Amino acid sequence: MAKRSRSGLKHKRQSAKRKVQNQSVVSRLKTLSKAALTDPARLEVIVAELDRAARKGIIHKNTAARKKSRLMRHLAKTSGTRGTKPPRPS
Repeated sequence: MAKRSRSGLKHKRQSAKRKVQNQSVVSRLKTLSKAALTDPARLEVIVAELDRAARKGIIHKNTAARKKSRLMRHLAKTSGTRGTKPPRPS
């Protein structure tokens, strides 16, 4: 077994630190998503957090877009506004 280099050990420490931080962000995203399902007023918060996590590279940008799309679709279905025509002006 080869000796461990100092840079390798430092990389391991940094990865562990990043993993803990990223796990807390992902956990927060899950909590906010569940809260947004019951309270549509929190929609802006979860969308902003998803965008922020994607921008920082914690989650992939397509993953953020997919989660936002599914959340919007679910809220539209539960609110009953999807597929209804707006009233005609008289």
